[in-house]
Amino acid sequence: MSTFDQRKDAFENKFAHDEELRFKATARRNKLLGLWAAEKLGKAGPDADVYAKSVVVADFEEAGDEDVVRKVTGDFAAAGVSVADAELRRVMAELLIRAAEEIQAGR
Repeated sequence: MSTFDQRKDAFENKFAHDEELRFKATARRNKLLGLWAAEKLGKAGPDADVYAKSVVVADFEEAGDEDVVRKVTGDFAAAGVSVADAELRRVMAELLIRAAEEIQAGR
């Protein structure tokens, strides 16, 4: 195998690894977001866990974060909970950082 092929394989492996980490971090962020939203909705214990899972599943509707934002804002509106879009997106950004740190730390 040539040096070029080895470099190509290394880049492909790194890309695959980075994509896997991104997927895991996003899924963890969505679970954390679901738990945060569940608290705002007055859910606790198993109900909060079920809600958090529904937020994770909502992310599979389309690419990007808009499906998750739509789910949480819709649930907030239905429950009469007032959370600004900017606050929700700020929390999502903070939780993504936290999720990535947790994954890198092996938690």
